[in-house]
Amino acid sequence: MTKTLGLIGAGMIGGSLARLAVGAGLDVVLSNSRGPESLAGLVAELGTRARAATPAEAAEAGDLVVATIPLGAYRKLPAAALAGKTVLDTMNYYPDRDGSIAELDAKVATSSELVQRHLADARVVKAFNNIDFHRLVTLARVSGAEDRSALPIAGDSVDAKGQAANLLDALGYDAVDIGTLADSWRTEPETPVYVKPYFPGEPSEGLSPEEAYRLFVETPGVMVPVDRVRGLTGSAVRGPAGGQFPGAAD
Repeated sequence: MTKTLGLIGAGMIGGSLARLAVGAGLDVVLSNSRGPESLAGLVAELGTRARAATPAEAAEAGDLVVATIPLGAYRKLPAAALAGKTVLDTMNYYPDRDGSIAELDAKVATSSELVQRHLADARVVKAFNNIDFHRLVTLARVSGAEDRSALPIAGDSVDAKGQAANLLDALGYDAVDIGTLADSWRTEPETPVYVKPYFPGEPSEGLSPEEAYRLFVETPGVMVPVDRVRGLTGSAVRGPAGGQFPGAAD
């Protein structure tokens, strides 16, 4: 059972997961590339269940660990500290941010397979990569709620996917197992299940950055249940790897 969630990366997705975890009664250990002191404000906001640490310390402390850093930095994940752990990988490939990664461009591997290769002694599960940070919080619902949404997961270890599904349940989501890490491309940028199903309509053109952000935070999410996630991931057709970077990740 997960009691402590370690977070390597405390940007938009990491911060949202930390808030959900604290709300669910979990302890969280946060880290980023800038050092524990840079997280003082977020830790203060989260309260006594949160503390800041180095990435290696967060890895060691977590019963489950979330890696939520820019994909281009995945080799900086502390492999030794993560040995034996289940690691939830939220990372997506954005070539304009991460640089070109030949294996991804050639579609001979998925980004999560590269992460698993680096974390050879850990169990990687793709999760939380297909929803924006705002709706990740606003769509969370208690187990059994009629308007509960689902999120896809993928991984090579059945046990690790079970741990991930239990965490999703605690944080407010049903989990849909879509297969192995080789199948995780079905949740990546530009696929049918990526972000748009949880956000109603299309962004209006001609808005200022301030207006666009206000629309983003004021727009309610759309429930995406289990069957809808299964349908969207099942209908995906593999196109060019990567997507357009939407904003800062760490």
